[in-house]
Order: sequence, then C-alpha cells, then structure tokens
Amino acid sequence: QVQLIESGGGSVQPGGSLRLSCAASGRTDRYYCLGWFRQAPGKERELVSAISLNGDSTYYVDSVKGRFTISRDNAKNTVNLEMNSLKPEDTAVYYCAAAHSRVLVTSRADYFYWGRGTQVTVSS
Repeated sequence: QVQLIESGGGSVQPGGSLRLSCAASGRTDRYYCLGWFRQAPGKERELVSAISLNGDSTYYVDSVKGRFTISRDNAKNTVNLEMNSLKPEDTAVYYCAAAHSRVLVTSRADYFYWGRGTQVTVSS
C-alpha cells in the first residue's frame, strides 16, 4: 500500500508557473511508475505526464509538451511536475498516481494508488 499526498497547487495568471509535488509513503520499497493526471469539470481524467522507476522514460500529453517537466527523487520518495507557460485550459484538479511497474505505463487502468488531488487554476 502506498499513500500519495500532493501539494503546490494554486491560482496563477496565464503565462505563469507552478510546481506540483507529490510525497509517497508506505510501501515505497516496491517499484512504481509515477504519473500526474488531471481532471477538469465535465471532462475525463487524463494522464498529463508519467515517469518510469529510474527516470529514464517520460511521457507528456501533447498539450503540455515543452511546458511541463516531470522529475522524481527516489531517495526522498517524491515526484514533481514543473508547469510553465500555463494556459487557462490547464485549469483542473491534478492527481498524483502510482502504477506497480518499473517501466513507463500510460493507461489509467494501470494506476492503482491515487492522491486526493490539488487544484490548479489559471485565470486572468
């Protein structure tokens, strides 16, 4: 069992930046691919970015490529999402999630552990 707690959400103007962090506790000795999902009102939850266990593989949804950067620190059991050049369409609740896999996985069904989410609002 793994517990995930997100932090770093908030409100920002278009073009601004935010850094989301997720701290994992519990059975962090197991191997996990980590991901950030988001869900906007009335929309499906989508995978924004993911990173493999050793960090050598990453995934970004097309809409955030070049603007978001995912990173992880396995010694600290944390995963971060640096978000730059934010747009109003990035507004959503962002969730940290863990999949029981060493390699990168992008299917929502593979992610068994979820945080409670943190709100990101981009508005002028």
